[in-house]
Amino acid sequence: MNYFSFYKGGKVLYCLFFMGLVLSFSSSLARNYSRSFSLFFQHHKVQGVITDGITPLPGVTISVKGRTDTAAITDYSGNYVISASANDTLTVSFIGFKTKHIPVSGRSRIDIVLQFDITTLQEVRVNAGYYSVKESERTGSIARITSKDIENQPVTNVLATMQGRMAGVSISQDSGLPGGNFNIQIRGQNSLRSDGNAPLYVINGTPFSSEPIGSSQTSTFSPGLTSPLNSINPDDIESIEVLKDADATAIYGSRGANGVVLITTKKGKEGKTRFSINYSGGIGKVTKRLDLMKTPQYLQMRREAYNNDGFSMPPASAYDVNGVWNQNRNTDWQEVLIGGAADITNLQTTLSGGSSQTQFLLSGNYHKEGTVFPGDFVYNKGNFNFNINHSSNDKKFKINFNTAYTSQKNDQPWSDLTREAMTLAPNAPPLYDSDGNLNWSNGTFENPLRNFEAKFITKTGSLLANAFLSYEIMEGFELKSNFGFNDLNHAETRTFPSTIYNPSFNIGPASSALFLNNTQRQSWIIEPQINWKSRLNNFSLEVILGGTFQNQTTDKLVQRGLGFTSNNLIYDLASATSKIIYSNEEILYKYQAFFGRVNLNWKERYILNLTARRDGSSRFSPENQYANFGAVGFAWLFHKEPAFSNLFSFISFGKLRSSYGTTGSDQIGDYQFLNTYSSVSTNYQGLTGLQPSRLYNPNFGWEINKKFETALELGTLQDRIFLTAAYYQNRSSNQLVGIPLPGTTGFVSIQSNLDAVVQNSGFELTLRTENIKKDKLGWITNFNITVPRNKLISFPGLAGSTYANQYVIGQPLNIQKVYKYKNVNPQSGIYDFEDFNNDGIISAPADRSIVKNLSPKFFAGLQNQLNYKNFQLDFLFQLVEQDNWNWSNSQGVPGAGPNQAAALGNQWQKIGDISTYQKFTTGTNAQALDAYYKYSLSDAAISDASYIRLKNVSISYNLPNRFAGSMQLKIFMEAQNLLTFTKYQGADPEFKFTGYLPPLKVITTGIQLNF
Repeated sequence: MNYFSFYKGGKVLYCLFFMGLVLSFSSSLARNYSRSFSLFFQHHKVQGVITDGITPLPGVTISVKGRTDTAAITDYSGNYVISASANDTLTVSFIGFKTKHIPVSGRSRIDIVLQFDITTLQEVRVNAGYYSVKESERTGSIARITSKDIENQPVTNVLATMQGRMAGVSISQDSGLPGGNFNIQIRGQNSLRSDGNAPLYVINGTPFSSEPIGSSQTSTFSPGLTSPLNSINPDDIESIEVLKDADATAIYGSRGANGVVLITTKKGKEGKTRFSINYSGGIGKVTKRLDLMKTPQYLQMRREAYNNDGFSMPPASAYDVNGVWNQNRNTDWQEVLIGGAADITNLQTTLSGGSSQTQFLLSGNYHKEGTVFPGDFVYNKGNFNFNINHSSNDKKFKINFNTAYTSQKNDQPWSDLTREAMTLAPNAPPLYDSDGNLNWSNGTFENPLRNFEAKFITKTGSLLANAFLSYEIMEGFELKSNFGFNDLNHAETRTFPSTIYNPSFNIGPASSALFLNNTQRQSWIIEPQINWKSRLNNFSLEVILGGTFQNQTTDKLVQRGLGFTSNNLIYDLASATSKIIYSNEEILYKYQAFFGRVNLNWKERYILNLTARRDGSSRFSPENQYANFGAVGFAWLFHKEPAFSNLFSFISFGKLRSSYGTTGSDQIGDYQFLNTYSSVSTNYQGLTGLQPSRLYNPNFGWEINKKFETALELGTLQDRIFLTAAYYQNRSSNQLVGIPLPGTTGFVSIQSNLDAVVQNSGFELTLRTENIKKDKLGWITNFNITVPRNKLISFPGLAGSTYANQYVIGQPLNIQKVYKYKNVNPQSGIYDFEDFNNDGIISAPADRSIVKNLSPKFFAGLQNQLNYKNFQLDFLFQLVEQDNWNWSNSQGVPGAGPNQAAALGNQWQKIGDISTYQKFTTGTNAQALDAYYKYSLSDAAISDASYIRLKNVSISYNLPNRFAGSMQLKIFMEAQNLLTFTKYQGADPEFKFTGYLPPLKVITTGIQLNF
């Protein structure tokens, strides 16, 4: 009999149930594990944006670690898309930033912030003209700024973007007018000729002539003539490199004597097509005004002047003080005439993109700027730029083409109102009468607005195009050629209508005049080149051989028309009664050269750079047309020495470099060695004759500039502190100047070489520190300072030459010989001066023996870049220590009628007075008048003009991606010349021309959109 046992049977059933459950679970687990395993290794799209914490970074490489078949590059807005699996790691690398390794961890969106790596910045390739070189391996002195520095400045001239940012590069603004000029000197003044110190400008490999295109007959009141540099659009610039020493400039030969400014414009980048628009608007205002006398102080000065000159009462012509003009009226003429706001508008658009083989960029710019004067005067500027790059599939053939066209129209008044604003009596009549017409106050008032009837208008069109082709015949051997073309057309008119006169004078259009200047300049350049690179073990060799063939033609016609039947016809030269041609010239300039460079690099520690160039210029006679120039540069990267790195591990980078070489100059104008003739302006028996204008001299040759430099570059704490210190000495000889001739020859001078030597030496220091380096917070400081010294070393026969009163051996070229001011004579109330020759007479040149140096003693720049999350702040201080003429030099005779500075107090009034200023005079006291003019040319009229200027400020905010989506949006505020700290006794310490409009303070706000 069998008995059923639940326990036993249950155990079996339990085991079977349990086994089934386990198998079922295991099967499910296996399916889930298999699905999870599959998902873990399955590829999916990962996307995001890469920035430096503030700005999107285009061109960043993203790859999957351990795989070579997957990579991506960020587009213009920093966006990327890459295929990766959940367990992959992304490797993100970009020059100038630390490489990051980021696990995907299943994410589909990863936004990445890269950190600056200053050590890697040493690997950035710097444009050196005909070649590029790693920052760490360059043997020459090259200063550089990029678009990140340029785009933060509300300026229109390329030179303005460089102010305060480069050691050894001194730049000052020559006008506050729209389209005004700038002056630049790279390591000082080499030539005795003021027009022989300009550097060479090269845009995308094509030389760009900076010679003025204006004419003294038609140019407006602004100091200097119209500069073609206004044709360059700063918004299109990618980088600016300035070559300073012989090693860097010798490859340009004679053209590099005064330094070289290399301008590289933006190019298209690989990635999807992107569109950018940048709009900004703002105003410009005069930075500082003189503190002038108000009516009570002014009238007191005038009455005292008449009393000192023996007048019992002011004469009938003294309208300001005799009661004809309102004695209680007080007008701040600086506010009325130059106190306006110049409206500024700027619009920049860019379209770019392309594949791995072909990239393009198309941009357009429009700029409009008004003036601070009353009235509607406008400067308009439009620019178009196109760039395309293409390379073949095997990357052997490459072509780059760039073209840019700029159109400008500048409509300005003929006369600057700044002098009137500083000198007009504060109680002068109002500008307009009750009917809204110009007020002439019954002929007692020369209304300053009358000069607005005279117009100055310029129209300029500039086309710049260049193509760069290269083909790699075999590995390391490449053929290149650069082709450039520049076409510039400039039309300049100045009208002088009869309406500038008081209508009561009955002066009609028969006295009206028109001045015209038409200048056309065309140039082309072809530069074939062979490059060869070779490497064997620890030794590398680079060789460049090339040639330059350049041709430039300039046509210039300057005319005047006088007398019109109506002022409505004043722009029609054919309607003029009489016509005069001041000049009608066609100038041809030819230049050719052959150059070579050999670069030897051993173990990437010892670098030798040899450069040679043979130049030929049509500006010299056939006997002297050719000259040879060359340089040698050496660099030792001592931080790579094993013994050094073991002892000084905190030194992350160390380099000693030095260079010596020669460059030349042919900046003397054309046809100077020939006998030349010009047409006379008058007729003889109905015929126009010729007159000699220049003497034949085939013997003069090139100026020679010998340059020496030695420098130390040092980086510590992984280059978070990086210092460059340099000493330079340049000597320019064989000076090309006009040698004075006796009057019996019929000529003032003859072009020749003068055996004078000018030396420029100095110290340059650049310091970069990365103070804070975190993901969301960064702070970088850049500081540069230059201590220049200019000196005339020798000048045979100086004492007996016409230059005796201009130069002193052992002193700088930019000096002024002035009288030595002593005091105000307590008895006579007249200024007293030092009588150096003890002849009892204060006269020039004997008693103008005090030498004042007006060159900067030092100049510096301090820039700070701070970013926190999406905010960025960038500001630059410019520092200059110098002396300059103060208001006493040009304000006018105190008491004679022009308004004066309010500080003009403590004047002599009676015998025995110990005073600061002499007694007032209306101009009839000859002794006081003569003493005033000597005072204005004495050391008392030169004072400290040092200043610290907040040159540039930029504040921006990038809207986070979660709000903007695929669009990048940035709002910003930019300012130029915002604050100035100075003790200068004048209007503006930077500006050298008293009585002309100084640089403006500009503030703009804007928005930038990237799609």
